[in-house]
Amino acid sequence: MLLSRPTTIQVFSRIRNCVRNMATEASVLVEERGNAGIITLNKPKALNAVNTEMIRNAYAPLLQFEKDKSLVIVKGAGGKAFCAGGDVVSLVKSDPSYGQAFFQAEYTLNHLIGTYTIPYIAFIDGIVMGGGVGMSVHGKYRVATEKTMFAMPETAIGLFPDVGGSHFLPRLDGKIGIYLGLTGFRLKGKDVLKSGIATHYCESSKLASLENDLVASNSFADVDATLAKYSIKDDSEFVLAKNLAQINRCFDASTVEEIIANLEKDGSEWALKTKETLLKMSPTSIKVTLKQLSLGAKLTLAECLQMEFRLGNHHVRGSDFAEGVRALLIDKDNQPKWKPPTLAEVTNDRVDSFFKPVAGVEDLDL
Repeated sequence: MLLSRPTTIQVFSRIRNCVRNMATEASVLVEERGNAGIITLNKPKALNAVNTEMIRNAYAPLLQFEKDKSLVIVKGAGGKAFCAGGDVVSLVKSDPSYGQAFFQAEYTLNHLIGTYTIPYIAFIDGIVMGGGVGMSVHGKYRVATEKTMFAMPETAIGLFPDVGGSHFLPRLDGKIGIYLGLTGFRLKGKDVLKSGIATHYCESSKLASLENDLVASNSFADVDATLAKYSIKDDSEFVLAKNLAQINRCFDASTVEEIIANLEKDGSEWALKTKETLLKMSPTSIKVTLKQLSLGAKLTLAECLQMEFRLGNHHVRGSDFAEGVRALLIDKDNQPKWKPPTLAEVTNDRVDSFFKPVAGVEDLDL
């Protein structure tokens, strides 16, 4: 049975309320079982949201496991979330140097996962958003369950789909990734597999058995065979199937204004609702995001993360990010005052400025 899923605002709020307690207990559990290294994100009350400490506590054992283990399994504690993102309230309330350190640690971890030389298997059981996507999608294997809920909702808080979003989103079929990155649309359960974000689908109740069998694996071939044994075949229709042609047509554009015009021309209920969703987002954020994803389609993962490191540092120094977090998570009035408030007022020069070097900050070295 599917668990009830909190809204994006509820997810972010729970992270905010609980992340302050992270230092009181082991935030990352590290275990060795035979040929496998197992890493568990261990802040279930905060939906396993990550901070700099957690990221570093996962990074060190991953480096070691790559040398002396046959595979790594990464999972989240509590049964509700793999990882729901990061502590964005701290990012906007802290000195920009905090954001710089956070992004550097997080993106370095994302790159390690994307270049890992032994099987990296993420059990994306429950909510997987933002930082959780970065800790899973770049790995070789991503196992979804009926409880999985994927989203990249950053444009709703004036940010951008980071953690390598510029690499994996434009590489999904057609324009699905552009649509997901701009609108924050949620994919659930088997649809996470059908989109190409997950590689396998398994019932949540069988993950423990799957883990036990994976521990005995010695190679990619062993892992492939074990995952195939547990993976459920499904012929049901993809949730976006009926709108794929519209997504590919409307989001095949070089500017956000063109996307809006395409949606207006389409005129269907889906198109008008999608337009309404886009116009609620930070105008600056969705323009920066579209450029980010367009550039990322031609870049390596390392190049994408280096680009996003600049974007992240610019956002914590001056963008709609602080206002989006205020409106959704701090004051919770859900009435962000975007600056500027309209797409027409976001100039190309303003968008381009986010992609330039950040004064006083060295570029990310991967």
